[in-house]
Amino acid sequence: MMRLFVAVSPPPDVLAELRSAMAVVRRAHPELRWSRPTQWHLTLVFLGEVDDDTRADLVARLGRVATRHPPMRLALHGAGRFGDRVLWTRVRGDLAPLRGLAASVRAAAGRAGIPVEERPYRPHLTLARGRDGTDLRPAVDALAAFVGSTWTASELHLVCSHLGAGPDRTSRYETLTSWPLTGS
Repeated sequence: MMRLFVAVSPPPDVLAELRSAMAVVRRAHPELRWSRPTQWHLTLVFLGEVDDDTRADLVARLGRVATRHPPMRLALHGAGRFGDRVLWTRVRGDLAPLRGLAASVRAAAGRAGIPVEERPYRPHLTLARGRDGTDLRPAVDALAAFVGSTWTASELHLVCSHLGAGPDRTSRYETLTSWPLTGS
């Protein structure tokens, strides 16, 4: 069994811009649990624990998904929050194609027999997590003016999350397979 998710990843230069923009905010909010930049990605679908046979079927299906979706122009911009628990930066650009890709990945997972949550896809990159009652609004306000460079999402990634195997008992992410987005 492996704990899996499917994602697209911004390139290193885009992540460096975000990291630089966040430096002051990180220092001002040490109470938050900040995501490591090496873990930054845009999750399309979280799959949970998947056995080897199901994973093999999923890999084949995701390969087909990648051939039906074109690369997308995206940018990271500003910030937002999910209640008092999650601080994120939003995604701008080709959002309809990105949502379409997420829907296709969700459908492929379902056809492979993997139950996935049926909820609207909200493109974002998670920056930090707070504890109950944490006021994330000052951090959101501090990042409101951030505008990242536009980049092309040209690959789909199947990623394994090894819980507690990273630095300071964080998760360690391992890309198992990647596919170029080649649709037109």
